[in-house]
Amino acid sequence: MDVLSKLEILTDAAKYDAACTSSGSRRGFKQGWIGNTSSSIAGCCHTFSADGRCVTLLKVLMSNCCVYDCAYCVNRRSNDTRRAAFTPEELADLTINFFRRNYIEGLFLSSGVLRNPDYTMEQMIRAIRILRETYRFNGYIHAKAIPGAAPELVEQLGLLVDRLSCNIELPSEAGLRTLAPEKTKTAILAPMRQIQNRRIQNKEELVKYRHTPKFAPAGQSTQMIVGATPDSDLHILRLTQGLYDRYQLKRVFFSAYVPVVENALLPARGTKPPLLREHRLYQADWLLRFYGFRAEELLDEKTPSFDPRLDPKCCWALRHPEFFPVEVNRADYEALLRVPGLGVVSARRILTARRSGPLRVENLPKLGVVMKRAQYFLTANGQMTDGLRFTQDSLLRNLIAAEQPQLPQPELQQLSLFDSAGSLREATP
Repeated sequence: MDVLSKLEILTDAAKYDAACTSSGSRRGFKQGWIGNTSSSIAGCCHTFSADGRCVTLLKVLMSNCCVYDCAYCVNRRSNDTRRAAFTPEELADLTINFFRRNYIEGLFLSSGVLRNPDYTMEQMIRAIRILRETYRFNGYIHAKAIPGAAPELVEQLGLLVDRLSCNIELPSEAGLRTLAPEKTKTAILAPMRQIQNRRIQNKEELVKYRHTPKFAPAGQSTQMIVGATPDSDLHILRLTQGLYDRYQLKRVFFSAYVPVVENALLPARGTKPPLLREHRLYQADWLLRFYGFRAEELLDEKTPSFDPRLDPKCCWALRHPEFFPVEVNRADYEALLRVPGLGVVSARRILTARRSGPLRVENLPKLGVVMKRAQYFLTANGQMTDGLRFTQDSLLRNLIAAEQPQLPQPELQQLSLFDSAGSLREATP
């Protein structure tokens, strides 16, 4: 099989890995090296450098051959699909040639488990080592650590790449036992703990020795599949919170399950991926990372899942009317962040602007406040928007109406001239 045929197979097989993230890596110009982290063909995805610039990555698998038979995975052992595997030399040559043609600026590399975890990691390390040492490639590289691989291989990989990740796959251990019995929670969490400890050690070494090699300087991330198991949003959010607290992950990715295989334990083929649920989880994740919320504040046992009609912050605000209204001229930064329609930037602008004098309601839109949501939850000099009247029920309706244009709209269907009159009446709004 030629390299381009392999590329077609292995970029398509990589599309279920979430890789779009802020890298936080700062590889600048290096004398005698090519590429950096600050600067459409199949397999391209994007990340963002520490200064906010978009970086195009070649997103590809080392191989889609896999010894595991995970029910949800398109690359599982028992699935009848075309198989391919790059040699380390092929992958390194392909990547550097794409870079020289200005197609990409970095690499996102994952793999099925070829033979065993150690062999797979050795192949990945060899390919990346050729890029770094032979081609002197200084661009961004994100690689997936393979659960079950030897710790010394994780160490070698971390010294070559900018970011490491280890997929947790499913939100619960019960889900793993059911759908991926050959994988264990312990095997997945072990490299996460190793990466965390090694990064802490590396930071201490860098303080003492400036030229110490950096270990995964852009940190680590993980990904979990949403919708393949009956786990609630509360369970997923608690797990996410725990991963941030215990392993200091940079990012947890959520991937809506796409029914690509037939299995009695999984949603039927043709079932639409839960993209809106994935979106709400990402919004909640943002609240955990930047807004000071905790998982137990956003959901509880009585409300284990998000209302798909509203964003998570609005849901929290409706359940805590005692917190509102917030007076923008006196509230601290943390209180402002809890107001729907206010973000990190607009909250900071309010803190800066009110030093010059008291703010009025009409000043807030100029500071970036989204008034269609925020007007119900704040005051300025004790005043709300002129003429604003609402009850708890009408507030819910107004917030849903404000959110509705941003939600997926139902597909329009062409009526047939041969439909019965009753069918036409039912289809008519």
